Amino acid sequence: MKLFRTLLAALLALAALSSCLGAGAQEAVIRKNLAERVPQMPKIDEISKTPMPGLYELRVNGSDILYTDASGNFLIQGSLIDTRARRNLTEERIAKLTAVDFARLPVADAFTIVRGNGKRQMAVFEDPNCPYCKHFERDLQGVDNVTIHMFLIPILGHDSPEKSRNVWCAKDRAKAWQDLMVRDIAPPAASCDTSAIARNLAFAQAHAITGTPTLFFANGARVPGYIDTEQVEKLLASAK
Repeated sequence: MKLFRTLLAALLALAALSSCLGAGAQEAVIRKNLAERVPQMPKIDEISKTPMPGLYELRVNGSDILYTDASGNFLIQGSLIDTRARRNLTEERIAKLTAVDFARLPVADAFTIVRGNGKRQMAVFEDPNCPYCKHFERDLQGVDNVTIHMFLIPILGHDSPEKSRNVWCAKDRAKAWQDLMVRDIAPPAASCDTSAIARNLAFAQAHAITGTPTLFFANGARVPGYIDTEQVEKLLASAK
């Protein structure tokens, strides 16, 4: 009996090793073929099987997803949908890769707006030239008992860096921001250390924050794009 268990364990270990070697060889084939055939393609960070037989996921640029076959003969860009479960597997994967722990947000590089008791928290990444951000900021005036960590990311207009700098360097950043976004009153020209804005841009790039506004809530929920006050209230309530 002891000999049987020993042989069984050896066979299982051999099978596992063969599987690993097979997976490694398959990955090598994909990397080799794509490197030769698509030289402009970014470096592949990771290759993994998908639930769809014969389809492999390629992770590039940290959180970008592509798909290929077992030999790297075809390259697919788009969403992989599980029709039975009605799930967008690509979106779920990207959300996982770009997830941000709210407690670890670099709030020292943001300015804070507090309304009421400030017990509820949210973080917002915005550009001063973003029309959806202005709409959002005007709606947000009706949300009470909240602390808002505002991260400036000048990514949209040629003068976005200048406007962001003038807000960041203002004596009262929160007032300067709300004057600009809610009342269309531009802050006066100002200068100071704006390395925090540069770090915000690097953070946004690392976490695939490519549009504004992008919202984060205390429970980890991430919302790309404009939402109305009712939706904000629901997300703040669920984040308790």
